[in-house]
Amino acid sequence: MQSLLEANDSFRILPHLIALAIAYLLALPIGWNREKNERSAGLRTFPLVAIATCGIVQATETILQGHPEGTARIIEGLMTGMGFIGGGAILKERGSVRGTATAASLWATGATGAAVGLGAYDVAVMISLFTFLTLWLLTPLKEEGNGDIAEDRKSKDRN
Repeated sequence: MQSLLEANDSFRILPHLIALAIAYLLALPIGWNREKNERSAGLRTFPLVAIATCGIVQATETILQGHPEGTARIIEGLMTGMGFIGGGAILKERGSVRGTATAASLWATGATGAAVGLGAYDVAVMISLFTFLTLWLLTPLKEEGNGDIAEDRKSKDRN
């Protein structure tokens, strides 16, 4: 049985560096959005999630070549872990739940990193783009709706 060092005949840092940089850059707008909105995870967390998931996929590619079941298990473990990390961003306070968008964004950022690690750059760009646009475009609608809910609560409290 060949050792892993013998199987990998060259030290290929540039392709990994490029992929990690792409994962990092795709996560930045999402992290910026969460940071700007003062959420529990932000500008540092999201790029770290993306490069970690990308890096794990890339680090295992050599030993998993020709074994799609193994790759599927790695992705399954990553996404389960992302769910756990996202769960930490969800807070319950005074009868309301906060942080679900941040949790979902963390999960999507993990998927972005994994997609980059798998070489599915088109999928990674789309996940990142849709995540950012959802946070950016739909937040004003949510805030507008929350204002109506707050007014309804005040009105009920007065009666």
